[in-house]
Amino acid sequence: MSTETSLSAKDKLKRAVKEYGSTVIIFHVSISLLSLGGCYILVSSGVDVMAILKYFNMTEGPLSTAVASNTGTFVIAYGIHKIFAPARIAVTLTATPFIVRYLRNIGFLKHSGGGK
Repeated sequence: MSTETSLSAKDKLKRAVKEYGSTVIIFHVSISLLSLGGCYILVSSGVDVMAILKYFNMTEGPLSTAVASNTGTFVIAYGIHKIFAPARIAVTLTATPFIVRYLRNIGFLKHSGGGK
């Protein structure tokens, strides 16, 4: 089994930060803020969150309890946002090498000193 497959998403993200520096942090924070904002807009606009949770068979747990108890809009949006954390990490890990390559090609970032 290779080291790559045994790393958790969090470990892969830490490795990407070491490799790509602030670019990965800026990109990940940006998509996280967009995700949280989007979740808040959906919840505040009246989307039936319980129906969505039932569709994904997630009717039990802290998020469904919060929705059923009429918890605040932001808390519910934040819970939904947290559920999608693995997807955001995957997008960050997939997109960052392409973003860094592009920014290096246009001269916005310096090329790394390691070979290329």
